[in-house]
Amino acid sequence: MSAIITENLKIRNCTNFINDVVTNENYYTFIGLSNSSDYQSDWNTNTPDPVDNSNYLDSYKNTILGVKKISSTDIIRVIPKIVWKTGTKYDMYRHDYSRYNLTPNTNFTSLADSRYYVMNSEYRVYICINNGASPSNLNLGVASVNEPVHTSESPEVEDDGYIWKYLYTITPADFIKFDSTDYISVPNYWDNDSFNTEEIRRIKDASVDGKIETILVESSTSYAVSTNLLTNIPIIGDGVGGEASVEFDDELKPIKVTVTSGGSGYTFATLDLDSVVSPISEKSVFNVIIPPPGGHGRNVYKELNCNKVLVYSRIENTLSDPDFIEGNQFSRVGIIRDIKDYAGSSTFTNNTGSGVFALKLTTDASSEIEDSKISQASTGAIGSLVSVVSLGTSCVIKYTKPREWYVDTYSSGTITKTFDPYYVNSSGLTTSQTYRYADFDGSEIVIDSNTYFVDTSYDGSQVGEIFLGQTFTNGISTPDINIKSGEIVYVDNRVSVTRQSQQREDIKIIIEF
Repeated sequence: MSAIITENLKIRNCTNFINDVVTNENYYTFIGLSNSSDYQSDWNTNTPDPVDNSNYLDSYKNTILGVKKISSTDIIRVIPKIVWKTGTKYDMYRHDYSRYNLTPNTNFTSLADSRYYVMNSEYRVYICINNGASPSNLNLGVASVNEPVHTSESPEVEDDGYIWKYLYTITPADFIKFDSTDYISVPNYWDNDSFNTEEIRRIKDASVDGKIETILVESSTSYAVSTNLLTNIPIIGDGVGGEASVEFDDELKPIKVTVTSGGSGYTFATLDLDSVVSPISEKSVFNVIIPPPGGHGRNVYKELNCNKVLVYSRIENTLSDPDFIEGNQFSRVGIIRDIKDYAGSSTFTNNTGSGVFALKLTTDASSEIEDSKISQASTGAIGSLVSVVSLGTSCVIKYTKPREWYVDTYSSGTITKTFDPYYVNSSGLTTSQTYRYADFDGSEIVIDSNTYFVDTSYDGSQVGEIFLGQTFTNGISTPDINIKSGEIVYVDNRVSVTRQSQQREDIKIIIEF
């Protein structure tokens, strides 16, 4: 038995995801994994795909370095970017593309995959109602040479024969924030009248459910007519009020249909030319193009098949709250929801949060290499050095506690597999390390082979004018978030990105439903 997931469900899932982000305000972008080469030696040239199971997802949480809240202004629907270019032959909007009726210029099986809309040079978006299709070009249409520029509520005919319907203009703010190489944004809240701009309201108010805008001549035969133009030809179907005019060539065959009154309420229709004039032999075949539900412009999410969202996040530190690491790399980005504070008793609600542990040391350790092993004999705790914040004669070290260091491993090619997720250790099968999963305390620690002492007299979050991004008690700080909590809904392994002081990253995540 065959089944399909319809575009309607994909669009609805896209809408539900946006509504959940906006309503619950509990989604965060995260960056993670500072030591990717420990997991796979050729990570940057052969980046592994993420694995979707509970074991790996828990491991990904364990590597989170910092999180940034996703606000209602950080998420938007997007569609593939199709920029109008002269000389291009575009598809037109049709309700009947399928595996039996491919899009004429791109040979796709669905409207969603075809090139039936454009963005012009002024960031206005138009849908193609008719691409100049006629029997003379086998209804393939013609090349577009006149750029659409109008902002009328009604479709307008260009000199090249194209009919374009204006939908919306991408605002400068949305273009700057959400533009990408492959996608353009669609305005938020189109489906919520209370939040519509005057521009959107104008376009929506002009729409008419089931109004016919174009009719194609699929096959043409001669008719017993004495004129090259017949008017007031009825459009019949389950709607009312539709009429069109028909032009004939010198052989008295229909060559063009112009809708003069689109009527309303049509979900199927045909042009009833035979009720006005008789064919000489067989009937001509007309294809009345049915608009999307509500009419063109009423619901652009369905009209443009909006089943993708773009989530934007700017990763940058503020002077007083440097939650994101500096001087090391991250190799993973993702989206997580419902994270807790470190104690695990309350939902984390801050705009940003750190995912790393930290120790205030009595001496400077800035000569140590990032991703070096930190160990403490008295507790058995181990960690991976993420960054060092130099404070002159002392410092703060930030670290993660990779759980992979506590499990059995065996090597396989460039990666070392474990009974937990990947982690490079020695060759061959090894036993678990002698360390136990434990927290560091105020005892001395070793970084690589050098001994350091924790400044147990230090309490606070600032030294002089330097903000540390975390609060310390007896020289020890825990992450802002509980890295065991939350639900990862998106994860992407990336080529490593090194974060430097004063650096910021604009992360744009595309999710397709």
